[in-house]
Amino acid sequence: MSKIDFVLTWVDGADREWQEERRKYNPAKGADDSAARYRDWDNLQYWFRGVEKFAPWVNRIYFVTCGHVPSWLNAAHPKLKLIRHSDYMDPEYLPTFNINSIELNFHRIPELSDQFVYFNDDMFLLNAVAEEDFFKNGLPRDCCIETALVQDDIRNPFAAMLMNDAALVNMHYSKSQVIKKQWKKWFSPAYGKMALRNLLMLPYRDFSSFKYTHLPSAFLKSTYEQLWKEEGEVLDEVCRNRFRTSFDVNQYVMKYWQYMEGKFVPQSPGIGRFYTIGLHDEQIHSTIRGQQCKMICINDTADVGDFEEQKRRIIESFESILPEKSSFEL
Repeated sequence: MSKIDFVLTWVDGADREWQEERRKYNPAKGADDSAARYRDWDNLQYWFRGVEKFAPWVNRIYFVTCGHVPSWLNAAHPKLKLIRHSDYMDPEYLPTFNINSIELNFHRIPELSDQFVYFNDDMFLLNAVAEEDFFKNGLPRDCCIETALVQDDIRNPFAAMLMNDAALVNMHYSKSQVIKKQWKKWFSPAYGKMALRNLLMLPYRDFSSFKYTHLPSAFLKSTYEQLWKEEGEVLDEVCRNRFRTSFDVNQYVMKYWQYMEGKFVPQSPGIGRFYTIGLHDEQIHSTIRGQQCKMICINDTADVGDFEEQKRRIIESFESILPEKSSFEL
């Protein structure tokens, strides 16, 4: 098994210097600059505790920020590499408040392994995970399930980004040829009943979109390099947007490209769960406390109710399963 690195992005929305820098730039029309995009839930220590307890095999952790770090973080930990945006991104893209720009350049991080797993700061491990949960036979584990694209919020650019991702792969690949070549992966029993979605979507000439699990994503650095070679102009345009916009592609285009190339091993979508604060509060707490899956994403939105109360309850739930400090904490 080759070395597997973890990449974690984080922003401290309360950092006054960062706030002042952000105010210097005016988001373009259609940009996503919601305050909820940047606020900190004060629970990042449980990410590190979970990794130390449930994934001790990880090679290195690349902690990516604009430069700020939590006061409690042990920056001298031998497995931890602090990465500033300026360490790997083109100076013309900086400063950036666009997570898409940050994510689309991961392959430029010095010494990053070709096999890496990307975590947003709202994704946590709840149980022991093996290297084979993320990579098998040198390929990323993923659930490739085509689905119709729907949207219920006209001001949320996320669906537009997913459509852009699909458009980009449709420009390069024939759906019928891709599925014919890799049909065992497209109709894998690992997907359970969701494999029916791929069957139902067969009559459509092009790919519509794919189910996004909002869980940690396994990537090959070589996929990034290939896509930048093929569509560098498009990716460069995205990276010059200082804020997320509906014209962007995002990290999922890398996943889609891996689907097209057959560079993945099918995995059950049941490996983790995705919940939204304010909509699935009790499910969040029961899943964490009961350690009901291997990983969880706790999605933040503008409407979470009482922020301080929600934060307190989430911290209490994590504390119930990960009460001891990790070696990543001072």
